[in-house]
Amino acid sequence: MARHTIDTTYLLAQLHALLHIPSPTGYTDSVVRYVSEELQRLGLEVELTRRGAIRAVRQGSRRAAARAIVSHVDTLGAQVKAVKDNGRLELVPIGHWSARFAEGARATILAGDRTARGTILPLKASGHTFNEEVDTAPVGWSHVELRIDEHTRSRDDTLKLGIDVGDTVAIDPQPEFLDNGFIVSRHLDDKAGVAVMLASIEALERERSATPVDTHWLFTIAEEVGVGAASILTPEVASMVAVDNGTSAPGQNSAEFGVTIAMADQTGPFDYHLTHKLVRLCRDEDIRFQKDVFRYYRSDSASAVVAGHDVRTALVTFGVDASHGWERIHVHALRSLAELLTAYAVSPLEIERDMKQSGGLEGFTRQPAADAGLGFDDEG
Repeated sequence: MARHTIDTTYLLAQLHALLHIPSPTGYTDSVVRYVSEELQRLGLEVELTRRGAIRAVRQGSRRAAARAIVSHVDTLGAQVKAVKDNGRLELVPIGHWSARFAEGARATILAGDRTARGTILPLKASGHTFNEEVDTAPVGWSHVELRIDEHTRSRDDTLKLGIDVGDTVAIDPQPEFLDNGFIVSRHLDDKAGVAVMLASIEALERERSATPVDTHWLFTIAEEVGVGAASILTPEVASMVAVDNGTSAPGQNSAEFGVTIAMADQTGPFDYHLTHKLVRLCRDEDIRFQKDVFRYYRSDSASAVVAGHDVRTALVTFGVDASHGWERIHVHALRSLAELLTAYAVSPLEIERDMKQSGGLEGFTRQPAADAGLGFDDEG
């Protein structure tokens, strides 16, 4: 099986475009429209849920035992909790991220039919005023505020601008694409995963690749708040691979190069057979990879299982340094991931029993078990 050629120029162009579309959870209509139009341009039919999660099915030889590949278009952000007496805004986070990384961020307030710009600042932001207190101030969302770049010095002034409690705040990505392949930006989680999936589809379409079963390319809209793929799967989907960021940090085995295959997250181990198949594909296709276990992490796969879907799940990632903060990745990981996804999409169906949602013992999978003198064998 020849490795698909991934158009990295296309991949990076998609990532650049996606990063510049504000899409904090709850404010994803624009990015849903963009991704849907690009999927249609690539030749796929698009189906949207009521709230905007995307399903694009690329037909294979069979409908049953379909495969799903999923990433999320929503990002971290913030929401206005209160309009303060000084006209500035108290914020709460959308998704789980530290106010440490919000300090100094440029942002857009999405207030109904108008927008305003501003900066998230610590309450004690001026060294000329507070001296060393700037350095000793605590970190937390109750210790920052959003300064609006408008003529406002009071709560009434801000309310007259049309800005109020509940408005969404989109954080500027501030992306840099370096010549050495590194990419530094906010919201690489999971705009990079979306770009990888689009590049995988582009390669499959360009090379007119046949697949043994239908492939459901899914894009969810609320993964950052724990919902993810809870409601987008259909009964014929037997296995699902989530594409997301891997935590490249001390104590982790993830890397910013190659594919990081997650063996488990905080909800437990991923499917043994699907995960090992992805490892085998990396070896067969000579795709650099490493394995990791994430303790404080959940993805679209976790959301699907917790919601009660009986699907095999796995998680493949691009290593991110400083995830949910000042994120950095490398194009090598993105290309490697796209190569793995295309290899998976065209790979043979190995568990025929997955054609049915349930059945007897016949055809049920086996996990190798070495006899350790405890009376177990491969037939046990």
